[in-house]
Amino acid sequence: MIYGITLIILGLLAAPSLLLSRKPDAKELLDKITPYQGWIGLVFCIWGIWGTIQAILGISILGIAPIWWITWIASTAIQAVLGFILGYGMINKLILSKNDEAKAKGEELLAKLAPIEGKLGLIAVCIGIWVIIARILF
Repeated sequence: MIYGITLIILGLLAAPSLLLSRKPDAKELLDKITPYQGWIGLVFCIWGIWGTIQAILGISILGIAPIWWITWIASTAIQAVLGFILGYGMINKLILSKNDEAKAKGEELLAKLAPIEGKLGLIAVCIGIWVIIARILF
């Protein structure tokens, strides 16, 4: 259930227009969170990478509960990608700045992902809702 809630939060941070269209006074809240966006993104990126590794190691679940495994891998992968996008500034400062080649590859990856950030945010919200509903029903 925590993955569902965090995915919804991450999706709303990645696609603020989605939240602002529903609740215009949410701009104040988003403005308060913006200074911490880099750290939030970094944490989500690491958490998503760790979850993706766990899902790959737990691939045996695919034969028993394929929908759960697909949900698991999708939620952690989108979490890692959106975390990377949102936390790129912090990731660049702490990790990539020490290696010029890694920095160039990071910028290249960000350039590819940035145009679809809003769509990924919407997907994250949908997957987050699915995770919560599935956890309640099953």
